[in-house]
Amino acid sequence: MSSSRPDILLYEKKDRIVTMTLNRPDKMNPLNAEMFERLAEAWEKFNADDDAWVAIVTGAGDKAFSAGADLSSDRKVERKNVPRFFFMQSWKPTIAAINGYAIAGGWMLAQKCDIRIAAEHAEMGIAEARWNLSAGWVCSLTRQIGLGHALEIALWGDRRINAQRGYEIGWINRVVPKEKLMDEAMSWAYRILDLGPQSVRNIKQILYQGFYVPEHDFLPFAFGLENNLAGMEDTVEGPKAFLERRKPIYKNR
Repeated sequence: MSSSRPDILLYEKKDRIVTMTLNRPDKMNPLNAEMFERLAEAWEKFNADDDAWVAIVTGAGDKAFSAGADLSSDRKVERKNVPRFFFMQSWKPTIAAINGYAIAGGWMLAQKCDIRIAAEHAEMGIAEARWNLSAGWVCSLTRQIGLGHALEIALWGDRRINAQRGYEIGWINRVVPKEKLMDEAMSWAYRILDLGPQSVRNIKQILYQGFYVPEHDFLPFAFGLENNLAGMEDTVEGPKAFLERRKPIYKNR
């Protein structure tokens, strides 16, 4: 990935797990034009890698996941770069390991992930209204936490919620001590490696796309996705491993 500062986003892969780490802890891991460009490139790399099955997104240090946009930068440039990253869809599962402040664009980044695990000291909020800025990405937040909670968090921009409150409203899946955050995220990621990768991606797609469509209209598409598992080696391996009382060995083929 090309960048004038190649270290601002770290990309590592181990055992089919990709970890993307925003790496400007001295600035609370801000989202500027360059960072969005790097995130877009990282997302493309993850999507294109058949041997990458799950991704974890986190921030360096224990102060901030990301405190949001760099308000000193050119806002026109920032808005131009956000869509390329935000509209990228991956049917592979993703996990946000929230290691501190997740504010504004930091909330957006965590919102884009499927699972959110937060350190106990993490604080989160959507602060755009405080600065008279837009936040078009909140359009899908009601799907995650309902209209009432979304209004509370997005309209009262000076308020932050702690990790426990995030868990109570259903936005955070697990709260752990900060020293256990990455171990917890990794445990979720390794659990995914035990599951049929194409089945996982199909189910994720069905859940996201089916949310907005009446069931009787969406079922033909959902059943069509089921049919694409027929004939796969993994579809034979899964039941076989169960009958033989062993862990399946999936190859995504």
